[in-house]
Amino acid sequence: MKQWLMGLVMGLMSLAALAAAETPEQLTRKVSEDVLAIIKQNDKDPLKVRDMVDVRVSPLADYTRMTALAVGRYWKTATPEQQQALTREFRTMLVRTYLSALTVYKNAQVEVKGSRPGQTENEQSVRSEVSLPGQKVIPIDFSFEKGNAGWKVYDISVDGISFIVNNRNQFSAVIRKDGVDGLIKQLADRNNAAKNGTAAK
Repeated sequence: MKQWLMGLVMGLMSLAALAAAETPEQLTRKVSEDVLAIIKQNDKDPLKVRDMVDVRVSPLADYTRMTALAVGRYWKTATPEQQQALTREFRTMLVRTYLSALTVYKNAQVEVKGSRPGQTENEQSVRSEVSLPGQKVIPIDFSFEKGNAGWKVYDISVDGISFIVNNRNQFSAVIRKDGVDGLIKQLADRNNAAKNGTAAK
């Protein structure tokens, strides 16, 4: 369930344009309402949902930082070309995950509970809860950092489990065995398999 839920929360991070004056808490609340409305209004047209939500995700998610954090210490040893490929495939994986979840969680309710400061003045964490009919409420934490382009999400914790940390453990195992190119290939194979409706090994 958590894998599907992670897909939903990636969708909830979407926004057409960032408003510099808005706080992470305000962004999360507005985006939650926006994306859930898209899902409910277009649940018969998954391709339209995909396009609309994908457009909104890009401005708010810091894919490069997410990928760097997920790859960990191996990021610095990767070539610029490898970093670009990793970021591309990581983004595709995230988009693929939340798109798979959209129809499953179209009846979800999201309640933003508040925010707390991060380690620096440019970091904040927003607490929220996702509830589904007949399901246990799941706590979600969005980690934001403010840069020149405004507030962007760089990590998500679902029920206390960090998306970045969880992927870092898996990615490190692949890199130790097959190198950075091996991780790129694995991600690309899985993304292509999902696109073509086949199972990747």
